[in-house]
Amino acid sequence: MAQAKLKIVKIVTIGSRIFVTSFQLAGVQGVVVETPQEAFTQVKKLSEDADVGLVLISEDMANPISTDLTKLRATKSRPLVFALPASGSEKKEVDYRKMLKTILGV
Repeated sequence: MAQAKLKIVKIVTIGSRIFVTSFQLAGVQGVVVETPQEAFTQVKKLSEDADVGLVLISEDMANPISTDLTKLRATKSRPLVFALPASGSEKKEVDYRKMLKTILGV
């Protein structure tokens, strides 16, 4: 039998400094952005990197560019792009570690 090769992919976060830093503490790379358009530019750039498998973007950045993200998702199967609540959002506490485990199926 042939063995399947396991490819390790990168996870990258995009959002405010607080959002990105929260994930960097868990070893996840991140890109700090100031505007939703800057966030979309970074998502497009990351979609060209074959090593990136998952992009986590803060909701405050994702919501204004949701149409653009949907169009990008329709043309590219990778990376998966998930919007997560930003720190200080309407949800009182955000457990990023738990969310990441859920997304990754761990």
